Amino acid sequence: MFTLPETNFNFGGDEYIYAEISRDMRVESNFKALAITAELRKRNIPGITDIASSNASYLVRYNPDIISARDLLDYLREIDLTKSNPKELNLSVRMVEIPIWYDDPVTREYSERFKDRHDSPDMTNFEYVMRMNGFKDKEAFIEKHSSTPYLITMVGFLPGTAWHFPLGIHPEEMIQAPKYASPRTNTPARSIGIGGAFNVIYPVNGPGSYQLVGMSAVPVVDHEKYLPELDSYFLARAGDIWKYRSIDESEYGRIRAAVEEGTYKYRMKNLELSPLEYAEKGHGYIHELTGDF
Repeated sequence: MFTLPETNFNFGGDEYIYAEISRDMRVESNFKALAITAELRKRNIPGITDIASSNASYLVRYNPDIISARDLLDYLREIDLTKSNPKELNLSVRMVEIPIWYDDPVTREYSERFKDRHDSPDMTNFEYVMRMNGFKDKEAFIEKHSSTPYLITMVGFLPGTAWHFPLGIHPEEMIQAPKYASPRTNTPARSIGIGGAFNVIYPVNGPGSYQLVGMSAVPVVDHEKYLPELDSYFLARAGDIWKYRSIDESEYGRIRAAVEEGTYKYRMKNLELSPLEYAEKGHGYIHELTGDF
């Protein structure tokens, strides 16, 4: 049976405790961070003012006038111990479908606009990522990228930004790409970016350095119209699984119209994710879990 990494705790000034589970990105470390932060929120410990889960760590902010650093550290160590047994870890997550128009005109335009900041200015970002991963056929690349489920490991930077990491894929088989040599000063909202093995969907226009490969037809943040089916202004939740679906220009237009009319419904389902089964079965378990979604 696999073991979860041991957590290292560090104080950050008078109000923070930083818990580092591992230095490198490991899905197992993220599972543990998600489980611990969920348990912390459930306990509602007086004095804790904020809890933030990251890729392989988490941060807790507290009020030292209400709870001492040492008492909080005792709480964290006790919870950490209970969440270090993979048999005890089960995560309630959602699987969400994201319809994507790959190699679209907008991201091609941005590739051209900021080519002076790119290591390969003669290519679009889409072509560059294909080349970096040994693909010569566009459809084969799209099939690989869209057939992989992605775990939301962290939410932050710009509000609604979700870093998602491929599940059930051996590291050598992951689609990966280096970031821009110098960041873009602008990136279109809803564009899909790849940096390292991580994917992001940019929630709003803003700077960015990930390679752009397509556009999401659906928003991941909505500041104007509350998203009632999600109970949030943001689509992403740490621990959720996103699955891309390739669409063409015509379907992209239909979905965008439904979004603007307020009639679009996200396709999603609730899942119980077992980190132990994931470690034992890998891709096979993810395939069983997601089925024909």
